[in-house]
Amino acid sequence: MQVSIETTSQIERRITVQVPAAEVDQAVASRLQDTAKRVRLNGFRQGKIPMSVVRQRFGGDVRNEVVSEMMRQHYVRAITEQSLNPAGDPSIEPTVNQDGKDLEFVATLEVYPEIELQSIEGTEIERPQAEITEADIDSMIETLQSQRAAFEPVDRAAEMGDQVKIDFEGFLGDEPFEGGAAEGHDLELGSNQLIPGFEEQLVGVKAGDDTVVKVTFPEDYQAEQLAGQEASFKVKVHQVSAKTMPEVDEAFIKEFGVEDGDPEKFRAEVKGNMEREVKQATQNRVKQQALDALQKANDLTVPQSLISQETHGLKRQAAQQFGLGEDFDVSQLPDELFADQARTRVKIGLLLAELIKQHEMDATDDEIRARAEELAGQYQQPEQVVEQYLQNDELKNQIKSAVLEDKAVDKLLEQANVKDVSMSYGEALQAAQQSEEEADEAEEEGDSKA
Repeated sequence: MQVSIETTSQIERRITVQVPAAEVDQAVASRLQDTAKRVRLNGFRQGKIPMSVVRQRFGGDVRNEVVSEMMRQHYVRAITEQSLNPAGDPSIEPTVNQDGKDLEFVATLEVYPEIELQSIEGTEIERPQAEITEADIDSMIETLQSQRAAFEPVDRAAEMGDQVKIDFEGFLGDEPFEGGAAEGHDLELGSNQLIPGFEEQLVGVKAGDDTVVKVTFPEDYQAEQLAGQEASFKVKVHQVSAKTMPEVDEAFIKEFGVEDGDPEKFRAEVKGNMEREVKQATQNRVKQQALDALQKANDLTVPQSLISQETHGLKRQAAQQFGLGEDFDVSQLPDELFADQARTRVKIGLLLAELIKQHEMDATDDEIRARAEELAGQYQQPEQVVEQYLQNDELKNQIKSAVLEDKAVDKLLEQANVKDVSMSYGEALQAAQQSEEEADEAEEEGDSKA
């Protein structure tokens, strides 16, 4: 076997392989002999068909089978001998495939990029430090009450926070537009459910009123034909209802898993959930800053084959999230919706894998169990959840990957200048949300440059 390699880009290789004709012809002849023993042809007894007839009837198909197998086998030998690390399946095409001539084929493949990891030394990273106050707990309990609030009809003008039952129809000029009408719609004023400015104009209306609401659709509105357009809505008010908050009594508390209905235990439970939430938000913000810095410091060409694999995985996750079913054909979802995220995830994955490799990081069984216990803490029977995690190889490997990723991020933070910043509970959550939005914008910017 003769092998030559051409580097066509940073991550693409073109391999030309020649296989001696004698090796191919011998394999074809052997396969034809096996074929002659098992096939049936009218006019011949099984196993007694002349080889000339077998070659004439089956020679072409047999050669194609043998050549296809030999190309795959010699491709594997070639990349092994040449120490290539393919990042996906190759494209293999025969260039010479004739009896009596050496078989020649070309394999085009992407390889994993060679990474010379650059430090993020000098990067400024903010780490929120939030203390949960009694006022924060009170506010959270009020939120829980609001989520379980009921609305009771009232005979007065609507106020912000009330719910109004309305019919409405939207117009551009004098013409109604598609999707701009509804009947019997329950709208909580202040929920920002509808177009900015719509709800505020309903403050003061009463049951039986007819009114007109005038708004301007945002420039980035999802329906392009409406974006930036001025519109008017004819609104019929059927009912005004005031929000009635439930009492924080024993029955209310029991709904949240505190079986004895004890108020102090309930507050402790709420605080514990808030602490976990803010801890996770803080970790995510710090991690995102570190990963952003890692990407900026390392210019990396990402194999398209890996992006395609990741895109398919994201499509499958989206299908599951929206309940489209296991049989849903994810190819119906456009790649463009997932390309930015897929490219970023692949790039970060390659960089973190290199960091983990360089520092010979690993996750011990104790570390994996500790992470499983942390994840299971939000469930009512955490011990059972931990065992489910540890007895399922796929879930256990996911936890191990998360532990290794956190170790890699900790190594990055050793290179950076980490500054603790005091924030309230709400500010810490808002900062984490802002970090995610900035990451999304960075993905889009990176994709447009690519």
